Amino acid sequence: MDEAKAPRLLDQVRNRLRYLHYSPRTEDAYIHWIRRFILFHNKRHPKDMDENQIVTFLTYIATKEHVAASTQNQALCSLVFLYKEIIKKDLGDFSEYAYAKKPKRLPVVLTQEEVKRVISQLNEPYKTMVSVMYGSGLRLMECLTLRILDVDFGRNEIIVRAGKGNKDRVTMLPQSAVQGLLTAIEKARQFHIEDQKNGIDHVHMPGALAKKYPNAGRELKWQFVFASGNTSTDPVTGKTGRHHIHRRTIQRAIKSAIYEAGIMKHVTAHVFRHSFATHLIENGYDIRTVQELMGHSNVNTTMIYTHVLNKGGRGVKSPLDNF
Repeated sequence: MDEAKAPRLLDQVRNRLRYLHYSPRTEDAYIHWIRRFILFHNKRHPKDMDENQIVTFLTYIATKEHVAASTQNQALCSLVFLYKEIIKKDLGDFSEYAYAKKPKRLPVVLTQEEVKRVISQLNEPYKTMVSVMYGSGLRLMECLTLRILDVDFGRNEIIVRAGKGNKDRVTMLPQSAVQGLLTAIEKARQFHIEDQKNGIDHVHMPGALAKKYPNAGRELKWQFVFASGNTSTDPVTGKTGRHHIHRRTIQRAIKSAIYEAGIMKHVTAHVFRHSFATHLIENGYDIRTVQELMGHSNVNTTMIYTHVLNKGGRGVKSPLDNF
């Protein structure tokens, strides 16, 4: 290929990420850190730099910007991807800039009463969305990307497709969320009819599914359960379609509900998934069952929730309370 016509570096990164089926959020993060790296070194081309410049950049964001260990690791993963997949340059020994060690933190967990208070402060469709995250153990993006064909009312199951680690799993469908889901699906159906009348027949499909099901946008079953009220342009295909509700919308709704419920814990959407696992263990379900429902590859990941159950210093009674 003529060098003058070669794709720009970031376009090459984006195309490679999509070829390897990385998620859109990972794509955004990798592009962000690669761009930051290039700008940090005064727009030098990465092919003219090596591990020394990477160490300098990572040291800067860790010591000057005080980023979290997970953020530092994400930046490193982005640059490793760039050099391995695009630049094709051997960086040599990684020992000088090993992955930052994440501090061990116990997850924030709400009590069942607190969950009830938060849900009572929410309006639809957010009430149903939070109910599903808590009642089925879904991550935020797993809830948002839920499609109509993934909800099996007959078997009382929810199928999570391409979850974290690109894994599928099956979890329960809480009966308390059925009516809310039916209402959301009916709303999505009405949107679909309206879009068809307006000549809009596109829905975003990840990876190879777009080629396997080219007419998916015309079928109701492929539409998102929690469909956005507005159509938008798909950044991958450039076509107009109806995506799911934006994650920031539900995050704002949760923040407001937490405030109204008077809860003084740091609560994000992921806390409802933590609470799901903890409450299942509290209710006597075995750790392997919870592991399967959560989609954890290693049972040690699930075991963290047993530590949350050790109330008040591992369940030990304080001597002060003996007075």
